[in-house]
Amino acid sequence: MANHKSSVKRIRQTIVRTERNRFYRTRLKNIVKDVNTAVEAGSKEEATAAFKIANQQIHKFVSKGILKKETAARKVSRLQKSVNAI
Repeated sequence: MANHKSSVKRIRQTIVRTERNRFYRTRLKNIVKDVNTAVEAGSKEEATAAFKIANQQIHKFVSKGILKKETAARKVSRLQKSVNAI
């Protein structure tokens, strides 16, 4: 158990941040999975629609500070490449 007020506060902050990060990581995985599923099914329209959503969300995560700009660019590039390959 924490002995100082500041360490109690840090524990509370860590719990909140961990939960928030878990939500965003899961959301990111699901977004990418939706695009990959549509690509594997060979549906150009579904893949394009899923990619559009993924692109918006990934860039939104960059503006919130969840992802770095280069990481987002790499993910979007790979998704775009797979959609174009259909």
